[in-house]
Amino acid sequence: MTKTTDAWAALDDRGVVPALGGLIDGTGMWRPGALGAIERTGRFLAGTWDPPGPEGEDGPGIAGEGSWVRFIGRIGAVALRAAAPSTRPERRERLLALLEMWAESPFADPGARLRTGIAVTERLAVRDERGAAVSVGWSGKGRRQFVDLRTGDAEPPGLGEIEEVAEVPRGWGSAEQLRRLVALVRERGPVPWDREAVSLLRERTGLGRPAASLALAGMLERMYVPFLDDQERATLRLKAAEAEDGSSELARLRAAGRLELVADVLPDDPAELWEPGGMRGVAERLAEAWRARYGARTVVPERTFNAVVELGLLRVSAAEFCAAFTGPAAEPGLSAPLDTWIKNSDYGPLVTDAQWDIVRFTERLHSVVPNLGWVYAALPAGDPVREGAPGLVRLLLERLDHPGLLLRAGHPAAGLGRTAADLHDRFGFRPYAGPERLDVASIDDGLTVVTDGAVDRRGYQGPPRLYFRPAFYGDDERSRTLSAVTAGFHREDLPIVEWLRGPACARIVERIESASLPAGAYESNPAASAPEVVARVAGTLGIDEDAAALYLQLLALPAPTDRNVRTWNGWKAPQHQKAAGVLVERGLVTEDTRPRAGRKVFLPGEWVHAKKPYQPMEAWKAELIGLRRSYNGRLENPLPLPTRTLPELFAHAWALVEKGEGPA
Repeated sequence: MTKTTDAWAALDDRGVVPALGGLIDGTGMWRPGALGAIERTGRFLAGTWDPPGPEGEDGPGIAGEGSWVRFIGRIGAVALRAAAPSTRPERRERLLALLEMWAESPFADPGARLRTGIAVTERLAVRDERGAAVSVGWSGKGRRQFVDLRTGDAEPPGLGEIEEVAEVPRGWGSAEQLRRLVALVRERGPVPWDREAVSLLRERTGLGRPAASLALAGMLERMYVPFLDDQERATLRLKAAEAEDGSSELARLRAAGRLELVADVLPDDPAELWEPGGMRGVAERLAEAWRARYGARTVVPERTFNAVVELGLLRVSAAEFCAAFTGPAAEPGLSAPLDTWIKNSDYGPLVTDAQWDIVRFTERLHSVVPNLGWVYAALPAGDPVREGAPGLVRLLLERLDHPGLLLRAGHPAAGLGRTAADLHDRFGFRPYAGPERLDVASIDDGLTVVTDGAVDRRGYQGPPRLYFRPAFYGDDERSRTLSAVTAGFHREDLPIVEWLRGPACARIVERIESASLPAGAYESNPAASAPEVVARVAGTLGIDEDAAALYLQLLALPAPTDRNVRTWNGWKAPQHQKAAGVLVERGLVTEDTRPRAGRKVFLPGEWVHAKKPYQPMEAWKAELIGLRRSYNGRLENPLPLPTRTLPELFAHAWALVEKGEGPA
């Protein structure tokens, strides 16, 4: 029995929008009545519903901004989410209602001759013996989206001049398939979750496990708000940080792209979903669709991926971070040299390019480089992410050598000037000449570009902004001038460029490429990376080599937690406890319990606290690795870029102890 519009209205509140989140656009434009408007649109096209007013004046109503018409031929995306076990009940009921309604409409009829497009019109609906057309979106400069249905051989009636038009696709979602899936969900409950299907999708695409889980649950993303609750995460076997990382990985996909990916992944007979391995077929078809559109990334070990998630990266997902190492030449912003320029904006001048790839480039620059030392130290030899570090560094250096690339260098140091004119004596008088004439004063000496800051509503002018061409940054007078002007302040991209071209980065790359460690060994284990230093410590202190290795780790490494040490050294708890006991007995360390330390033994001396995401540690060690305290005495700054390889750092720390300058 077909439901009435009043029956749809009972389910049709604002809950429809979050139920469809990530599959529709313009969520702020969706209002109560959406399901009823979609249902009346189908009935008007089929000739079974008439508007109450004169023809052309009243229509079936507007559902959102019209992106729902993309469901025609792609309703399988909605069906997958409706059947997924992670979908919360109130959202599932709305999705099932939409599918039930869709099954009774011409949208589910493979023989219906439907088109969608854009017309210049203010009319809402028209129908005659040739067919019908309906406006499905809000008017924008006299243009509206429409859907039409042809019932004869002639063109259907038009709402106005057609600017764009296309036949709708034909995919999974016949009336029979939709009715059967809805009945099965109501009879058997949602499809059982299959972790092996997640693993299959991950192995075939290189997606992270969280993103693969969200994809198999119907392409969930942050617009599915409120985002996953405790029960939904438990169903998908995701921690809160993993769910956020998975949604970040899928964030580059637009609603239309999500629909395309999962529109045809369901089996012809929906009952197969409830059979053993039924979701694996879905994973296979989704993997094929993903590879056809985006290719496949290298699959990294689960341990590596989880460790990257724990880093809490803000700019890129864990999978994007790993891909920058395992396949950098295919990553957005890294795949080709960038030609950038400075343009005007409401917030003052900014760097841009033809595709906004500069945003993706700097996202990776500021996510990858600050954590390159972590990759080198915390991942084992043979790990694909670690092994890819030298290739990534070479590619970044190549991109930085491109003359057309402009990066940010921050603001002038205090007292050097409030306008570009104040910096003429340092950078000359030639103005910047780009594709777009700037609204503010500027200087360009070939390396550095200076622009005046924007003026806000109160008439306050911000300080000048500095940009630089890294291809020309080196050991010359212009470079020394730029470095001096920005010294002591937040220098944005300059420190990263300097470090990538510096000796510490080169030696780290050399260490990784030297294959001096056996596969599976960690550079953070001095017994593997600096055995001669371990031998000297053991001989001088009269302790065994396990205790000597642990002492060096406590001296030099920022986070020698019990978990990390046992991973790096391959120790079980008794071996670790024995080594720590030797150090305690000799008075080299003290036993204690300290917040967020993750260990029970500490170097003597002051302990410096830190809140997440920063790492607390001994004051002596913070000074050793160059970590500055904040104004309140705590450690509230990110770890500095390394200035030594780990064998060098272990040797340096021990040399200080030998000279009597160790922790006390």
